[in-house]
Amino acid sequence: MRVAIPTNNPGGLDADRSAHFGHCDVFTVIELDDKNKIESVATIANGGHEAGGCMVPVQLLSDSGVEAIVVGGLGARPMRGFADAGIAVYFADPNSVMSVRDVIDGFAANRLPVMHADQVCKGSGDCHH
Repeated sequence: MRVAIPTNNPGGLDADRSAHFGHCDVFTVIELDDKNKIESVATIANGGHEAGGCMVPVQLLSDSGVEAIVVGGLGARPMRGFADAGIAVYFADPNSVMSVRDVIDGFAANRLPVMHADQVCKGSGDCHH
């Protein structure tokens, strides 16, 4: 399974998570084997949030074979985009799960919940996504 985490530069297992999905520097992509052990770690530069908005990173991750993403929040449009691309969206509280390593440990242990459409940010400005 290929899992993406929005990350601050330089990315990698010890990097801090990005507070905003669409504006992250890079996506750290973790490849897990069938026993949820890390096989590889890579980074993908974010395509940007300006041209095409939040759908640019959705397409980038889909084209990279990502099967799941772990976020601290997400808007409705990218949530629909991930659903259309067949990418599962999981939630990890950014205030308590702060590094990529912590995220992947929680994911591998099945401690992170699937995020649902009714949990998306409503654009109020106080939501980190």
